[in-house]
Amino acid sequence: MSRRTFLSHGIDRTVPLAPALLLAGCGGPASILAPEGPIASADLAILLNALAIMLVIVVPTILATLGVAWWYRAGNARAHYRPDFAYSGRVELIVWSIPIMVILFLGGVIWIGSHDLDPGRPIPSRQPPLEVQVVSLDWAWLFIYPEQQVASLNALALPVGVPVHLRLTSASVMNSFFVPRLGSQIYAMNGMETQLSLRADRAGQFYGQSAQFSGDGFSDMHFAVQALPGVGFAQWVKAAQASQSILDDRSFADLGGQHRPIEPSTMRAPQGTLFDAIVAQHIAPAPGPQLGPGGRAQSTPSSSGVQNHAG
Repeated sequence: MSRRTFLSHGIDRTVPLAPALLLAGCGGPASILAPEGPIASADLAILLNALAIMLVIVVPTILATLGVAWWYRAGNARAHYRPDFAYSGRVELIVWSIPIMVILFLGGVIWIGSHDLDPGRPIPSRQPPLEVQVVSLDWAWLFIYPEQQVASLNALALPVGVPVHLRLTSASVMNSFFVPRLGSQIYAMNGMETQLSLRADRAGQFYGQSAQFSGDGFSDMHFAVQALPGVGFAQWVKAAQASQSILDDRSFADLGGQHRPIEPSTMRAPQGTLFDAIVAQHIAPAPGPQLGPGGRAQSTPSSSGVQNHAG
């Protein structure tokens, strides 16, 4: 499957969105401009608010530039040439007050947003959050559901309307977890744990990706997020619990090399302590690229799709 573009075009808003659309690309399934959860909706509100605040200085500056050029044109006899002009308190007040107000407003938006959208802050809900442990690999995503004792590769299933508490780490190099239509990007780092709270407000399939280059297989490091109704999610868990594959220390070790690509799959995960062992580095991180001719690192997997690396 080819990579989908990062963002999409087209959304009706009263605020002009030309700069945002230039960043958006044309891939609807990965659009931050079409949020499907409270975190992504709040992120979009911050984007639009910041855009509107900055336009307060951008638009008048453009209009003033055009107005000055028109007024002081060569054919305007009413425009007075004042070579001795040096200072005007009114001009200084306007020149400094507008940028200061913009900075104050932007600072307020950032201050409020950074607290309200703290990645580790739980999403208010009457339902307890679903716990999901996320491990980035070379080059795939492993999702572990400790309470359901199942796991999945390159596929994340979520129940609609239920908050999800994600704990993230890396079994190799640093990566960046991002589901544009559900919310915030956050890093996954070896020997560390980060947290993220998300929620899907409607059923559907959304695009997830690694937002940071991490090697030759980075382009394949994307996954599908399936938001399922309660019954559908229960059926997905039941099917995963019936899988013949088991996630344990041995099968996890097989995932430690560089793989490209990995098809989505599910498995049982009865162990329950694998994630904590990875964070505490009781399980050694994946080895780096092996040295090739001339002592240069080779990071491209072998033709078989899996390459073993020397430490």
